[in-house]
Amino acid sequence: MRPLITVANRCLHVLSKNSPSEHAVSCSLHLGSGFAGDSPQEDLHPPPPCVEVLPSEVSENVKYTVEPVQLGELTLLKGRVSTQEVFSLSNSDLVPGKYEGGLKLWEGSMDLVKALQSEIQAGKLSFSGKRVLELGCGHGLPAIFASLEGAHTVHLQDFNAEVLRCLTIPNMDANLKKSHAPECSLADRDIRFFGGDWKDIHQILPHIKYNEEDPNGDNGSASGGYDVILMAETVYSISSLQHLYELVKKCMSCPHGVAYMAGKKHYFGVGGGTRRFLSLVEKDGIMASSIVGEVADGSSNLREIWRLSFK
Repeated sequence: MRPLITVANRCLHVLSKNSPSEHAVSCSLHLGSGFAGDSPQEDLHPPPPCVEVLPSEVSENVKYTVEPVQLGELTLLKGRVSTQEVFSLSNSDLVPGKYEGGLKLWEGSMDLVKALQSEIQAGKLSFSGKRVLELGCGHGLPAIFASLEGAHTVHLQDFNAEVLRCLTIPNMDANLKKSHAPECSLADRDIRFFGGDWKDIHQILPHIKYNEEDPNGDNGSASGGYDVILMAETVYSISSLQHLYELVKKCMSCPHGVAYMAGKKHYFGVGGGTRRFLSLVEKDGIMASSIVGEVADGSSNLREIWRLSFK
């Protein structure tokens, strides 16, 4: 283990060089679990248990405020809560195994919504009647967009159940109420929320393409998997990429399911990135990938949106 003073100094050095949007991820390199070139190490904190969080369990002890966020011609609501109130951490902290940044609205989430809008306008995507899963949801803006576009089922997953209770559920509810569309009521739709680690969360997700007991089944559903999987800023940690990819394979409907992934091409100092994740996809050989868009606005390093599908 590195001396703590060395760890702190290196972390401060990274903070001084990176943009604000990368501070939390960069700090996790030195306070967490074997990113970059190191072999994966055991997290300082064990992963939380996998649980379904009901809308009735929304936290009433944390102050939740909203502000509009403009995404092209679409305006959604962005919730805001204090990391200090929820996790007793400063707003810039990210602690692997305890808190994975779900209370921050990352750039990739907004990039993904804009890309989904373009895909719909080009006739390449429709959410109408579809089953949708967002992984690493945080604010859940991509899943909220899918709900507003007529998805029949929308399930959201985040590492932290506290993020779902304090932010995701209130944010989904606020946006659906803002839409003034009766069919978008949170109470009347199949909109569900699941907390837990990517390695184990498949055990409680309703629409898994297969499980160990019944490889041909899907936990009781008529046809296996989710039609559309959405992921934004989920590929920053090398140690979790394989678990994420295996989860996508278990969850995505075959042969017509698709997954959309938004993230930075490289997370400097951390080792992850879209290209590192795509190398796993290419090596496995059962999925095809195509780039949907690139964003180089100067606020961070190059960001990308990719589409994955079964060959």
